[in-house]
Amino acid sequence: MNVQLVTLSFVTGFVVGAVFRVLHLPIPAPDNLAGIMGIIGIFVGYVILKALGI
Repeated sequence: MNVQLVTLSFVTGFVVGAVFRVLHLPIPAPDNLAGIMGIIGIFVGYVILKALGI
């Protein structure tokens, strides 16, 4: 895992989230833990199946 890429992704997301908040726009991401876990589940499922060669 490239730590620099992960950090840049986090900072970019943080800035975009802050801009949406300042402009009083709805966030373009789930605003609760269940929605975030769904996104993580999609990612993990994809990675596992890719590793299995499916």
